[in-house]
Amino acid sequence: MKVLHTSDWHLGQSFYEHDRSEEHRLFLDWLCDVLVEQQIDVLLISGDIFHTATPPASAEKQLYTFIQKASQLCPQLHIVLIAGNHDSANRIETAKPLLTLFNTHVIGRFNKQAPEQVVIDLPIAAQHMHVVAMPFLRSADLPKPLDDEFDYQTGVQLAYQHALGTIEKVKGPIVLMGHLHAKGGTISEDSERNLNIGGFDAVSAGVFGEQFDYVALGHLHKAQTVAKQSAIRYCGTPLPMSFSERNYKHQVLLAEFNEQGLVDVNPLYVPRFKDVLYIPEDGAKRLTELCEAIAAQDFSKFDSAPYIRLKLSAAETNSRFRAEIGEVLKGKDIKFCGIERVSKGTAASEWLFEDLGKVESLSPNTLLDIAYREIEPEQEKAPATLHEKLAEVIASMEE
Repeated sequence: MKVLHTSDWHLGQSFYEHDRSEEHRLFLDWLCDVLVEQQIDVLLISGDIFHTATPPASAEKQLYTFIQKASQLCPQLHIVLIAGNHDSANRIETAKPLLTLFNTHVIGRFNKQAPEQVVIDLPIAAQHMHVVAMPFLRSADLPKPLDDEFDYQTGVQLAYQHALGTIEKVKGPIVLMGHLHAKGGTISEDSERNLNIGGFDAVSAGVFGEQFDYVALGHLHKAQTVAKQSAIRYCGTPLPMSFSERNYKHQVLLAEFNEQGLVDVNPLYVPRFKDVLYIPEDGAKRLTELCEAIAAQDFSKFDSAPYIRLKLSAAETNSRFRAEIGEVLKGKDIKFCGIERVSKGTAASEWLFEDLGKVESLSPNTLLDIAYREIEPEQEKAPATLHEKLAEVIASMEE
């Protein structure tokens, strides 16, 4: 039995306001080829199918077109998809009755009153596989312990226990799915939405128990194992979601099973459909040097216009830097993704990046310090009086 583990497609995402639908189309076409070439039995999509809870109609069309095409190419293929924290559980489940016609199993929400609903018994040729398709779990979704004080990790552990407890007879391998942050997992620097808000903290690998052959996780964008267990894995995103992911080897994971359990797991590397480049790659340059570096770059060697982000030294005093850079970029076949002002720290090799593309992960106080440094480059932090005023404003808004 062959299972292909994917996650975090983020259909509908714009990369620094640039539409990515063509990249997603190329990825889905490539994925269809893999399904055929590898003779995949089960395709898992471990959450964050869409980038937002209200994706554009074009993104939904991409998903349903893919499912239709994959089912035509591979009539025996089972597809299992779960909602992630970016997805709307209700929206994901809307097309459930129709998608069942294409051997596609959709789980948007965990019902603690009916845990058996996330357990799917898949017949594969003359064999069987149980998939516990656990979607992203919010506190309200979780069962509560009878004696102990509730915490998020305990609730997640109970959800898996209750679901597994509904399997009356184990007929083959058991695969668990999940969309969460497992402790020890390495996060992408600036593209993963923090789950610590509202109690969605990182959980230990112990929540999965011991009754599994493989755990197919989503949420973290970098492919990795969890707690040094080769059977608990994140496959990561198929496309770079930020410039911090520009050097990732994006992949999907091919897990092979027999009736006794997991046999092997191997990565299948996703082609890079559009390059993601910093200029310069390391450090930062003053305006003249930066313009020279841009002019020296041969963009014609790329098959598709690359995403470009520039790093300008914060010591640059020329107020016309945007206009001058704009002149150098004029007519070049690129996707321009802005300019970072970069300050050199006290250590010779220490560079502090002020990338406003990661605004979701920054605290209000950090944002205030960044904004203040734009006005007073020599000051590392905003005055305490400004931070106090900001605290007053935030408290007023919360009230």
